[in-house]
Amino acid sequence: MKLYEVPNDTFVVLREDVTGPVGCEPIKAGTVVFFGHVDGMYSYCMDENKVNVVHVMAATEVDILKH
Repeated sequence: MKLYEVPNDTFVVLREDVTGPVGCEPIKAGTVVFFGHVDGMYSYCMDENKVNVVHVMAATEVDILKH
């Protein structure tokens, strides 16, 4: 499913490699992120430990992580 279809405040697994806005580090497929909300064409996410902010494109293919 596309990230923009996921409910806010959900852990997801990226199904594809992602390049964020200019200056952001690329993120590999299989990475778990905490999806906060969509913010334009990108999203406000945090890494799995909720320490670092990452910006994933809203149209990225993801799977919802079942805890």
